[in-house]
Amino acid sequence: MNPPYVIGLMSGTSLDGIDAGLVEFSPARPSGQLLHTAYASYPDDLRQQLLAIHITGADELHRAAQLANRLAEAYAQTISTLLCKAKIPPQQIQAIGCHGQTVRHRPDAGYSVQLVNASLLAERSGIRVIADFRSRDIAAGGQGAPLVPAFHAAAMRHRSAHRVIVNIGGIANLTDLPPAGKISGFDCGPGNLLMDAWIQQHLGERYDRNGTWAETGQLLPSLLNTLASHDFFSMQPPKSAGREQFNMDWLKLCLSGNEAPEDVQATLLALTAGAIARAIETHCSSAEEVYVCGGGARNGALMRALKGAMPNRLVGLSDNLGVDADWLEAHAFAWLARQTLLGLPGNVIEVTGARHPCILGAIYPA
Repeated sequence: MNPPYVIGLMSGTSLDGIDAGLVEFSPARPSGQLLHTAYASYPDDLRQQLLAIHITGADELHRAAQLANRLAEAYAQTISTLLCKAKIPPQQIQAIGCHGQTVRHRPDAGYSVQLVNASLLAERSGIRVIADFRSRDIAAGGQGAPLVPAFHAAAMRHRSAHRVIVNIGGIANLTDLPPAGKISGFDCGPGNLLMDAWIQQHLGERYDRNGTWAETGQLLPSLLNTLASHDFFSMQPPKSAGREQFNMDWLKLCLSGNEAPEDVQATLLALTAGAIARAIETHCSSAEEVYVCGGGARNGALMRALKGAMPNRLVGLSDNLGVDADWLEAHAFAWLARQTLLGLPGNVIEVTGARHPCILGAIYPA
C-alpha cells in the first residue's frame, strides 16, 4: 500500500503566487508531514488581471472564466514541478486540495468566490481535485473563513499550554487554542495586504522585504488612529475580511496627501501588529504562547513589533512547533482535502459561525 499522499495548493489574498505542498498522512502523524514544496510566482499580467476582477467591471463572467482556466494551468504546472522534485507519480496522490484564488468574499450576501477551473486541473494533473471549500460553510450560515484553524487545532494544540496561532497573509487571522474546551478564531484585520500595495505603488516592489522600508519611516499616530477606527475592528467574532474592507481606495481616503510614503508604511505595519495584539488581549487574554505563520512571519520588523506589543507572552514562529511557517496554509489545505476524503468535517463552528460542522469541498474526479 502506498502512503496516503495529498497535495495542498494555496494562493492567498496577497496575490504573490502559488504554494504547493506534498503531505504524507499516517497514524503516527494524522495531521500530516510536509515532505516537499514548490512555489511559482504569478506573472505580472496575471496578478494585475486578478486585482482588476476584484472590482465590478465589464464582461466579468468571461474574464473570470478565462482567469479560472489560466489558474488551473498554472496550478497544474506547479504540481508537475512538485512531483518531479518528489519523484512520485500522479497515480500515488490521493487528491489535490485546491483553495483557488479569492476574488470576492461576501458571506453577508451568501457567497465567496475562489477562482479555479477544478475540472481542468483534474484533467491536466491526472489527480482528483477537491475545491470550493468555503461554500458549504456559508450555506450553513457561516463566514466560510477562516478555515485553517481546524488544522491549527489538529497540528499544534497542547494539552497544558494556552496557545494562539497567528497567520499573517494578506489578511491576518488568529486561532485560540486553550488546552481544554472549545477553540475559536477569526480574521483580525489586514496582514500584508496594505503594506504590499503601498510599497508596490511607491517603490515598484511586491513586498517590503523584512520590513526594511517601514523601519526607515516614523509612526504617524493620527493616521494610525484613523485606520484603527475602521468598523471591522470593533465587530465581534465570528468575522472575516478581505479586499472588500481593506484596500487602497480606503487607505487613500484616510490620508491627507502630505505624508511621507515611508511613514505611511511604518504606520501600516503598526496597524497590523496592533490589531493582532489587541485581538489576542481582548479574546484570548490568558494565552501564554503566540506562534506566527504566513508571509508576515518572515518580516523581521513586524515580528519585533508583535513582540513589543505583547511583552508578557512568548512570541515565536510555528516552525518551533514543527509546522513550517512558509507552507502552513498549503499543508492545511492538504489536511482539509484529507478530511473531505474521510467524510469528516473541516470547519470549526465557533470560528466560522456555521450552524453545524460540515464536510467541506466539492470533489472533481481525475
